[in-house]
Amino acid sequence: MSNELNEGKIKLTRSEEREQAFMLLFSKSFDDEPLEATIEDNSEMYEGGVCGYAQAVVSGIEDKIDDIDAIIKKYLKKGWTISRISKPSFAILRLAIYEITYLNNIPQSVSINEAVELAKKYTIDESKFVNGILGSYSRDLAEQEQ
Repeated sequence: MSNELNEGKIKLTRSEEREQAFMLLFSKSFDDEPLEATIEDNSEMYEGGVCGYAQAVVSGIEDKIDDIDAIIKKYLKKGWTISRISKPSFAILRLAIYEITYLNNIPQSVSINEAVELAKKYTIDESKFVNGILGSYSRDLAEQEQ
C-alpha cells in the first residue's frame, strides 16, 4: 500500500479509494441517513478523511441506485432476490456495477478483479458469487457492443 504525503494530503491507491467507497456503501446499508452524514460519520476512520473518489462514487451510486439494483437483480439465479444477498456482497456489487456502467476510465476487468478481492477480504466465501454476476454482466455488455 502506498500512502505518500502529497502536499499535506494522503495519497491513496485506487484500490484503497475503492475500499473506502465499499466501506461507505456498507455502512450506508444499515441506515437511511443522508450521504453527507454517512461520510462525516466515517471520515474519522481514515487519515485525511474520506477521499474524493469514494465520495463521488457513492454519490453516483445513490443517483443510479434503481438502475444498478435492476442490473444486479437481472443476473441473480432463478428464485433469488436481492434481499438474499449479504450486505457486504451487495455493496461490492453496487460499486463494481457502477464502475463498469458509468465510469469509462476504468477497465471492466479491473473493476471485476477489485470486486473479487474485496469479496475475498470482507465476505465468507462469496467471491465466486460476485465474480459470476459481474462476469455475466460484462459478457452481456461485450455482446451488446458488437
